[in-house]
Amino acid sequence: MFLGLDTSCYTTSAAVVDKDEGLIWNKSKLLLVPEGEKGLPQSEALFNHLKRLPQLLQDTGQLFCYSQIQAVCASTRPRPQENSYMPVFTVSENIGRILATSLGVPFIETSHQENHLRAGVWSGKIPCKEFLALHVSGGTSELLKVCWQKGRPFKINLLGGTIDLHAGQFIDRVGVSLNLPFPAGPHMERIGRDSDKLLEIPSWVREYSISFSGPEAAAQRLIAAKESPANIARAVENCIAKTLEKLLLNAMGKEKFTNILLVGGVCANTYIKKRLKNRLEHQAVGAKLYFAAPEYSSDNAVGTALIGKDMHI
Repeated sequence: MFLGLDTSCYTTSAAVVDKDEGLIWNKSKLLLVPEGEKGLPQSEALFNHLKRLPQLLQDTGQLFCYSQIQAVCASTRPRPQENSYMPVFTVSENIGRILATSLGVPFIETSHQENHLRAGVWSGKIPCKEFLALHVSGGTSELLKVCWQKGRPFKINLLGGTIDLHAGQFIDRVGVSLNLPFPAGPHMERIGRDSDKLLEIPSWVREYSISFSGPEAAAQRLIAAKESPANIARAVENCIAKTLEKLLLNAMGKEKFTNILLVGGVCANTYIKKRLKNRLEHQAVGAKLYFAAPEYSSDNAVGTALIGKDMHI
């Protein structure tokens, strides 16, 4: 069995898979964000991970014993790029190293982005080795060209993405202004179902670059104008879906790829998924979209555990 650890900005996660990619154990816990706040300082998030990860690792329900672990893999940085760093990932790295040393097994490093992609490949069942990918969350909104074969590291070419706010930040800022809990994604989706009018928030796309700062300002103006929270929530979802659609159309035309993997918490949104599938899987466009299963779209450590299995020798 293989243990994966991931300590992102807002979620403490651990998972165990077996050699056949069966999921044995999976646990994630959101960090608490005070009401009305739009996030946590890195120092506070790191401190909370230090308290929570050992507790999480004790709560296994005896589904496995640690003597069965053959390797420990941890997300040690946001992306597989030089100088990619975020303090919160030092928790999963250092506790992972301690566990590996104690168990006498290899310690394997990966990145938070590769973790998301691997969980998406596993749960979304994308059948090809090369594909476009969107990683869209509160901390990332990136368009990627990906090459992957089982047992090898991902080869990731960053094509583009946001020049300011991430899609998840856009949702969270508007959600907090609507007095919704943080992170606001699930709550925005819930109230958006009661929308009775589609308000227009313009999208901004230039080739492989997108922007959400202007749309966020437009949404705040709708709030100031006392528009219905349900209609504002749906307008935000629609703006994000339009933006991602335009970005993918640009990439499909230039890169000549039609298989697309979508990962990250924003890609679990039902409205956004449905619109993208309706618009891009149309016969005239010809895309094939693969989404990580909703429970593996948001931050988790399943992909990290799978990478540990892949890279174990």
